[in-house]
Amino acid sequence: MQLSVVIITYNEEANIGRTLQSVHPLVSDGKGEIIVVDSGSTDQTVEIAKSFGAKVFVEEWKGFAGQKNSAIDKATGEWILSLDADEEVTNEMARVFLLDALAMANSEAKPKPFPYDLNGFRFRRRNYFLKRWVKHGGFWPDPKLRLFRRGSGRFEDRIVHEDLQVQGTIWRSKGELIHHSYPTLSDYIDHMNRYSSLGAEMVVASGTVRFSFINIVLRPMLTFIYNYFFRLGFLDGREGLLLHLYHAVYVSWKYAKAWELSRTHK
Repeated sequence: MQLSVVIITYNEEANIGRTLQSVHPLVSDGKGEIIVVDSGSTDQTVEIAKSFGAKVFVEEWKGFAGQKNSAIDKATGEWILSLDADEEVTNEMARVFLLDALAMANSEAKPKPFPYDLNGFRFRRRNYFLKRWVKHGGFWPDPKLRLFRRGSGRFEDRIVHEDLQVQGTIWRSKGELIHHSYPTLSDYIDHMNRYSSLGAEMVVASGTVRFSFINIVLRPMLTFIYNYFFRLGFLDGREGLLLHLYHAVYVSWKYAKAWELSRTHK
């Protein structure tokens, strides 16, 4: 069995080495390959990826789904592990839920718990905000479909928040990914600004957008109350307060930008 690890990158020199180091035991000694599709990084991302033996392809940006599907198309392994450049595979996941689980999935004599049309594995993901593991407010266990049989999965064509669609049975594993998402407030604010613009494009594409007090004011307030109080986000301390407060701001920005963008189109 060969495993293909596929990653898309753009200026990820702060993250890519940690990510590739975590998957190295899975592909070393001819067990697999690493595919990196880069969007023209101006830092050391490409050089770091090549130092881990990755096959690097530099391509123009086609959107998140287009870029990830391009990486999938280049994979030759029977199984594909799709990771973000700021994600890390834990030792437990590598040892038990990838190597052992895949060996069972590919065996002709599968143990009874494994269905014969098993085509994907879903893993829990630990999200870190300001270097703190966020365990409440809807951020844990944050299941993500990341591992799938080649030919059975593609990313849906969306501007943002693209999901992997896999045909066949998907197994929920106890293995975990680590997501080093926003180590600083500046990182998160940049993310909010970029993703709220992409989200606004999706809102505009769905139909006519009017200036809405509900969407720009009330919806963000209710989002904060729901996640911070009812989903226990306050248990994550100061980091939890900042995360849910600024996430509510993101919601407001998205609908305000959608209204602005709709006026521009008119």
